[in-house]
Amino acid sequence: MSERFDIIIAGAGMAGASLAAGLTATGAKVLLLEAEDRPGYHSTGRSAAFWTESYGGPAVQPLTTASGPALRDGGYLSERGALTIARSGEEAQLERFAAEFEALGVRVERLGRDALLQRIPGLHEDWTAGALEPDCSDIDVARLHQDYLAAARQGSADLWTRARLTRAERESAGWLVTCEDGRQARGGLLVNAAGAWADEVAERAGISKLGFTPMLRTIAQIRTAPPPPEDLPLVLDLGEKFYFKPEAGRLWLSPHDEVPVAPCDVAAEELAVAEAIDRLQKVVNWQVERVEHKWAGLRTFAPDRLPVYGFDSREDRFFWFAGQGGFGIQTAPAAAALATALVTGSDHFPVDPAPYRPGRFS
Repeated sequence: MSERFDIIIAGAGMAGASLAAGLTATGAKVLLLEAEDRPGYHSTGRSAAFWTESYGGPAVQPLTTASGPALRDGGYLSERGALTIARSGEEAQLERFAAEFEALGVRVERLGRDALLQRIPGLHEDWTAGALEPDCSDIDVARLHQDYLAAARQGSADLWTRARLTRAERESAGWLVTCEDGRQARGGLLVNAAGAWADEVAERAGISKLGFTPMLRTIAQIRTAPPPPEDLPLVLDLGEKFYFKPEAGRLWLSPHDEVPVAPCDVAAEELAVAEAIDRLQKVVNWQVERVEHKWAGLRTFAPDRLPVYGFDSREDRFFWFAGQGGFGIQTAPAAAALATALVTGSDHFPVDPAPYRPGRFS
């Protein structure tokens, strides 16, 4: 006999966990379905773990900025700073980047060559200008995710692991959901927070896909000589070809790749790591001594690269909470508050929900 819930959420990564915490706080009876042995396996647990307001672009910035107070007050942030660097000849493009985010209220400081060298020792001479975001911070992703799960459990949410959704049938009062192992549950509302599997979950519920694309992102932990300074900011390039930051005496390095893949348990490719190292060596004169660890995660984008939050345009018992790209963690508090308000019918939105509604694809 199937158990009855007010809301069933497919996916217990950062998106599903944060929304479950918000919804249970309103008194809703929530079921979290997690396909893997543990929540957050594919994306949340493989994040580069930073909060910076320019990341994701101007349309994502309101969600990031609105999430800052909750992350800061909760003790999840530690100061890092983000430095976007540009080569000689790219100064005008860098100025446009800085001015665009300054106009949105983001703190940005322009840096010349000498100031860059103070922050990035060994920087090659062709890198001449930078835009520093001093408010960028590292995020304690694991604690944030676990705290959301704990808050959901305290609010009486149930969590089923190894519970891949295989079928969702529409009933008069909502949905009958069947998991791969045969477990079933009934819920008035089905929330799609399945990340890279969001379109698959929609299809299994008879809902039209929105065209999400999972993208592989590579990160390597490397040992360099000299070691990266502990106060090194997160360093990104204007052309989005790399980023790196220090981590416990090592360097976390990414080629900023976005490789379209089918949703799966992705792994880092040797070629992508080699490409990242090659790009690093064109930035600084540090010697790469060893690759100590490498991994890949999934970042899932809607066609316009903005997240999708809201009720399906044709089925008002199906709610989209997907497409967070690589910024789902840094926007989690505001996104969850926005989705909670939409689900419960409140008009207290942390940001304007209009840009993120699924109806824009109809």
